[in-house]
Amino acid sequence: MTRNTRTSTQRRQDSTPFVMPTDLMDTAQATLLAPSSLGRSDLDRVFGLLGSHRIDYADLYFQYQCSEAWSLEEGIVKSGSFNIEQGVGVRAIQGEKTAFAYSDEISMPALEAAARATRAIASQGQSLSARAVTTHAPVPLYSAQNPAASLTDTAKVKLLERLESYARAEDGRVTQVMAHIAGTHEVIMVMRSDGHMAADVRPLVRVSVTVIMQDGARREQGSSGGGGRFDYGYFTDEVLRDYAARAVHQARVNLDARPAPAGTMSVVLGPGWPGILLHEAIGHGLEGDFNRKGSSAFAGRMGQQVASRGVTVVDDGTLANRRGSLTVDDEGNPTQCTTLIEDGKLVGYMQDSLNARLMGVAPTGNGRRESFAHLPMPRMTNTYMLNGDREPEEIIRSVKKGLYAVNFGGGQVDITSGKFVFSGAEVYMIENGRVTYPIKGATLIGNGPDALTRVSMIGNDMALDSGVGTCGKEGQSVPVGVGQPTLRIDGLTVGGTA
Repeated sequence: MTRNTRTSTQRRQDSTPFVMPTDLMDTAQATLLAPSSLGRSDLDRVFGLLGSHRIDYADLYFQYQCSEAWSLEEGIVKSGSFNIEQGVGVRAIQGEKTAFAYSDEISMPALEAAARATRAIASQGQSLSARAVTTHAPVPLYSAQNPAASLTDTAKVKLLERLESYARAEDGRVTQVMAHIAGTHEVIMVMRSDGHMAADVRPLVRVSVTVIMQDGARREQGSSGGGGRFDYGYFTDEVLRDYAARAVHQARVNLDARPAPAGTMSVVLGPGWPGILLHEAIGHGLEGDFNRKGSSAFAGRMGQQVASRGVTVVDDGTLANRRGSLTVDDEGNPTQCTTLIEDGKLVGYMQDSLNARLMGVAPTGNGRRESFAHLPMPRMTNTYMLNGDREPEEIIRSVKKGLYAVNFGGGQVDITSGKFVFSGAEVYMIENGRVTYPIKGATLIGNGPDALTRVSMIGNDMALDSGVGTCGKEGQSVPVGVGQPTLRIDGLTVGGTA
């Protein structure tokens, strides 16, 4: 993926609920309901259909999304796309049973048909009683501006051309540059059978660059990029130059890399993006559904010591403008900062409404879905480890022989066992407390819960990733963030090529 820049972790300043800004709800209703002449009375009729059968809960999830993407290769626009999709998902829950139907048409006939389909899980009986409508929500975390409107199409192509020129200027050995820009404008509205209504307008942008460098017969690749919940104005020339320099640096390092050693050794993980190992190796295991079903390696371990002293991990959806942040989740609940592991002890799981109810706890604002055509489930937002008290240089000096992993590529994890495999994208040898030379072909192999107990030193340089992460679960992809300080983990298995 990318190397990381240090990013501030500014949270929502006031978590006290207040009446949702009128412009957000007005925008949602004008975008989602008005084109089909739908009003509150129509939605009440839909809940009447759902509530004629015995169900515990129901909700309607409306979504409009327009997205675009541009790719530049060798100075030529290789692809450009623009897509608009909209629809509504209707969900009904009785006990542990869920019925779900969706339509890419937002209309009264479509809503009625979906409602009739979802109520099939319940028998005739006592109907739902809707409460008075409330529209409470936390302070918005990002602007409601449509990113696509922040630059003309010509300016977007010029941005990519500048990014390519900056990459080529970094090193004469750059033979190929691929630049990409993408933006999304999303409007959602949730109406629930408990009378709660919420709306959100979500921007999301990303820029990435990949370079190929050649030195003699050897060719290597490097990549970088970033983004978040803002418009294209974020990508100034200074930001683009930084992305280009990081991509070229990674490729240049790998041109000089030696084969990686194999064996069991201490590994120092750099700050920022290496937190993807934390996300994959333990983050999914702390999602409520896996623990309710007993399929997580952390199931039944609440209150137990699951990591070394000093390890504190949170999932925080309240960071302003971050890629993984949401003003409200996809069930209309405000996001929050949830402590998962505190000083090594397991203290919390990430919950959506269904799993929270079945586990007898409160939802944590982690109910997420890819689109109106998908069911919500517990998902991460921005998951990171908090700072320790060690200087990064001190951590490296403490290692006689080991690895310093600055950047990762792909990885895999088994949720049930916690076993993981990650490939390094930028890795160095540490010898006698000094970073010496780069290596190539290193893979980290281990068990997430076990690796947490092997953390021996935690740095004071916590950083978040640059804003390009996407998480997959059960076929659904959502944007996320990761982060951590510099860490020393002892006794990791390293697969190498030497």
